[in-house]
Amino acid sequence: MNRRHFFIAKCLPLALACVAAASLAYVWRTALLDGWTALRLPIFGGDSAGDTVGPSPLEKAILTVTDVPAGGGSVSLDSAAAWPGFRGPNHDAISPDGTPLAESWPTGNPKPVWSVSVGEGHAGAAVLNGRVYLMDYDRSAKTDALRCLSLADGKELWKFSYPLSVKRNHGMSRTIPAVTPQYVVSLGPKCHVSCLDELTGKYQWGIDLVREYGSTVPPWYAGQCPLIDGERVILAPAGSSLMIAVDLATGKVIWKTPNPREWKMTHVSITPMEIAGRKMYIYCGHRGVAGVAADDGSLLWETPDWKISIATVASPVPVPGNRIFLSGGYEAGSMMLEVTENAGQWAVKPAFRLDADTFGATQQTPILYQDHLYGIRPNGELVCLNPQGKLLWASGMAHRFGLGPFLIADRKIFAMNDAGDLTMAEATPQGFRFLARAKVLDGHDAWGPMAMANGHLIARDLSQLICLDLRKK
Repeated sequence: MNRRHFFIAKCLPLALACVAAASLAYVWRTALLDGWTALRLPIFGGDSAGDTVGPSPLEKAILTVTDVPAGGGSVSLDSAAAWPGFRGPNHDAISPDGTPLAESWPTGNPKPVWSVSVGEGHAGAAVLNGRVYLMDYDRSAKTDALRCLSLADGKELWKFSYPLSVKRNHGMSRTIPAVTPQYVVSLGPKCHVSCLDELTGKYQWGIDLVREYGSTVPPWYAGQCPLIDGERVILAPAGSSLMIAVDLATGKVIWKTPNPREWKMTHVSITPMEIAGRKMYIYCGHRGVAGVAADDGSLLWETPDWKISIATVASPVPVPGNRIFLSGGYEAGSMMLEVTENAGQWAVKPAFRLDADTFGATQQTPILYQDHLYGIRPNGELVCLNPQGKLLWASGMAHRFGLGPFLIADRKIFAMNDAGDLTMAEATPQGFRFLARAKVLDGHDAWGPMAMANGHLIARDLSQLICLDLRKK
């Protein structure tokens, strides 16, 4: 054996072992940073592509009506309550209805008003006029579905479904419909957009973003939630067009935004905001952040300063002073952008950055409440930041929430941990002030964004959807 062969035989195994050890160390370190949960990478080589051969799945859709009498079914409970889409009526995860909520929970409470079995996923609910709308996937029938349930008792009123092959990929459904008094719009795991009659579930129009715009289905499937703004639906195909506006009543495309740098779709949802008197939509593609004019879809500005290598999930948060707060997991940390306009020319620059140990948001979008930012950082702690990025408090090791969701209602934060334990605390920058905790779900991966409608909290874990009555008695 010559020296070269001797080196390969003796040293190559050692080198491969070192690489393996380094990779294992990275996995463990990332798992620890992300709330002591296993590193959840997408199933590479799996089922990420959309169907582009044969009839579109939407052409084979079926509407199943269970029981919808005149007036829309059993909707008597809190019929005026509304959480009409991702992050609620004002897109900020804050309930504005002012319903007084209980300050504490007696042992064994709060108990579910109802519970419903759902397919594996993390899709949250939208609520309007006493009805609950949920994206779901039926593994046995191999159909993607939009379900309409009664808020009063959880009874299914109708289900709109179409055939779709979806594999288990850390959950199947993860988007939230957007609903108005006339229409409900959904975006499925493989980027099929459906607009239905809100009351009856009758099909109005649909768009296959993969076929029509060349969208790339993200790893873990689509996470973007449709945005209804007035009479339009705003979507980010991030294919041949970065963003589109669609007439809600007809499905006609009103404008398209070019995608000159070929950004791909992420799990982020579009955020509306106004900067320097100009209404715009903010979106994070896989290579940066862009601001799109709401009136004509023109690309006002873009920046490559914010991008995440593995998955971009948390949506942008508008902050007073023409600023945008961005945060992510996988050691991305967070960043505050500052956008300015001068004589029609737009400029964007980072105002400050925070490392992941100070604050990052692996999965759930932070909340701006009374000029302070609240969010869950990678070690699972709930934290409060001031607008300059200074850490004011952390919930501590005894109160950690993993990748779970949270919202604010009646001056209180409601945060769910991975295992289905719901915590109530005061929403104040003065410190983490614990109020109550209750076991409300028995499963795991309770990550779906929650909805609050007139004191009724809709929450889920991987396979169960529940409704809790949190009102002050």
